[in-house]
Amino acid sequence: MRGVVTVTFLFSHLLLLTDYCFSLPLCTNMRAPFSPKTPLVFCQYEGSVCCSSTDDIQLLSQFRAMNVSDLGCRSLLKSILCSRCDQFSADLYRIDSTPRKVPALCNSTVSANSTLSQLAEVDFCSKVWDECKNVSILNYPYALKDRGGRPFNSTSKLTDIWQSKSAFCNEFGGASEAGEVCFDGGPVVLNQTENLSPPSGICLEKIGNGSYLNMQGSGALLAIDKSNPFLDLTDKVYSDAEFGMLGIAFHPTFQQNGCFFVSFNCDMAKWPGCSGRCSCISDVSCDPSKLYPEYGAQPCQYSSVIGEFTANGTTSQPSLVTSVKPQEVKRIFTMGLPFTSHHGGQILFGPENGYLYFMMGDVGSLGDPYNFAQNKKSLLGKIIRLDIDNISSAMGFADLDLWGNYSVPGDNPFAEAKELQPEIWALGFRNPWRCSFDSERPSYFQDADVGQDQYEEMDLVTKGGNYGWHVYEGPFIYNPSTSVGGNTSASSIDPIFPVMGYNHSEVNKGARPASITGGYFYHSVTDPCMNGRYLYADLFANGTWILFRCAQDSPIQCSVAAGSSLPSLGYIFSFGEDNRKEIFVLSSSGVYKIVCPSWRSRCNYTCSKENVTDLTRPASVPSPFNSTRSWLSNPLVELLLLVFSLLVFFGMFNL
Repeated sequence: MRGVVTVTFLFSHLLLLTDYCFSLPLCTNMRAPFSPKTPLVFCQYEGSVCCSSTDDIQLLSQFRAMNVSDLGCRSLLKSILCSRCDQFSADLYRIDSTPRKVPALCNSTVSANSTLSQLAEVDFCSKVWDECKNVSILNYPYALKDRGGRPFNSTSKLTDIWQSKSAFCNEFGGASEAGEVCFDGGPVVLNQTENLSPPSGICLEKIGNGSYLNMQGSGALLAIDKSNPFLDLTDKVYSDAEFGMLGIAFHPTFQQNGCFFVSFNCDMAKWPGCSGRCSCISDVSCDPSKLYPEYGAQPCQYSSVIGEFTANGTTSQPSLVTSVKPQEVKRIFTMGLPFTSHHGGQILFGPENGYLYFMMGDVGSLGDPYNFAQNKKSLLGKIIRLDIDNISSAMGFADLDLWGNYSVPGDNPFAEAKELQPEIWALGFRNPWRCSFDSERPSYFQDADVGQDQYEEMDLVTKGGNYGWHVYEGPFIYNPSTSVGGNTSASSIDPIFPVMGYNHSEVNKGARPASITGGYFYHSVTDPCMNGRYLYADLFANGTWILFRCAQDSPIQCSVAAGSSLPSLGYIFSFGEDNRKEIFVLSSSGVYKIVCPSWRSRCNYTCSKENVTDLTRPASVPSPFNSTRSWLSNPLVELLLLVFSLLVFFGMFNL
């Protein structure tokens, strides 16, 4: 498909929006496209591809085994087989739903009034039918079984299986009406653009005071009771500067097993249970005895911890529990930190198989001098993936040299490499701050990585992907002032550059720093003008970008910025998404929900895509934060738990 991709930067006071109309490069094996060391010979794709030279040879063998004599059909079948090498093959083969054996072939089912109708002028699916319908083909990829379920082991024709062109294209065709990628006989090229009108603004209502860092689902309605918190880890968590309670994640089957997990920092000097192996080890050319104390702390005095807790203590219905005892069930992960910043700390469960993802920064010190982020023998500067449901035996735990009670998923990219850390899912990060899986396209794993001096980046995280730090800062070569742990040359890695980002100068004209906060793709129907856009923020942004307004009927009145009529959100720490895909902004000044702007002109502007003559008041979250105890009874906030962070935000990022 000669598709459309539009990336629109809509700079806002603390908020940025980008609009992904179409797909991002991703291969069917969940890895990013790459530049092959040896050019492909059979499948003549250039640039970044999803096939190695070995894959290319295998596709050639498959093509020869088809034994097709008709030249026209041969050419089409070759292009179809080679679509596996396309850098957008994940979307061609629809890996988010049932994987396809063949790509979606572009057909002409786009509606006449679609803005994309001109993209389907070539009905490739019909062309395949017309050229190949009566051609004898061995091992035809479209027909693994006949209608009776019997394998096709002999020569067959399309007309032996499908009675008509429409029947064939209904099964294998792909329309571009919904912005989906389809195959039209050549590489997918997303180089056309259309001018999209930016939203007139973002309408917010404030639903809570206080400072919150994380929003997670538990499976049912939960009470918000400030006097009796759901979990109190004050005696375990070390809170200062970038330290604190950094993440919480409910097990995918929490409603049955009552398990949830907390990521936090602890101080070995204050809590004996904090002890953990130091990540400064000889394998990564690091000796903790040679490190200088930072801010009065010894190297690896502080640790990053993931602990498992349970809500099963008093009931067989975990979703009804309003508070739990702070006793750990199991220590999932503990690692000592050689420096005092860039700890990441977010945890979340992946949608594909329930594995736990853990974001870990390079732990600070200017420019990652020990080159932790590039060293595959270190877990620092990485995104880690753990199987917490299948725990290794005590003997296996020791043999595998793991950092806690978990096992390593067999398909982790370095699971079989004995000299490397098998927990690694992706590498080359400085300080990943807030990641999310797209609720509509679960294979899209977005990560915001905080920059050093020049650039803030947003990455599409893929299996085994290397995102460059400290060789690169965003798309720019980075030259560290010191590199005790050795340098990694730019020519020795295949970096994956950001899908979007911004220079510090674009955020602040003065001397203030920049620090990106990742968010979510917006898929709610509440504000159709926001649909499909990625919402994120910058912690320190100043200036006026796209307008955001506070709804006139906001449950809690928003604070107003000095010298302005616009609301002041303070520092945006994080975002949340509920079970109905509504988006929440979590900041130092409170919790905000994105709402419909047009109902009774609550934000004094109208979304052009709304039917304003038929608007009913959208459901709104009641404010449970002003009373000692209230219940979140509105269905929009089912599955939500707002977690108060012990993090001190003024020292949140060491830039």
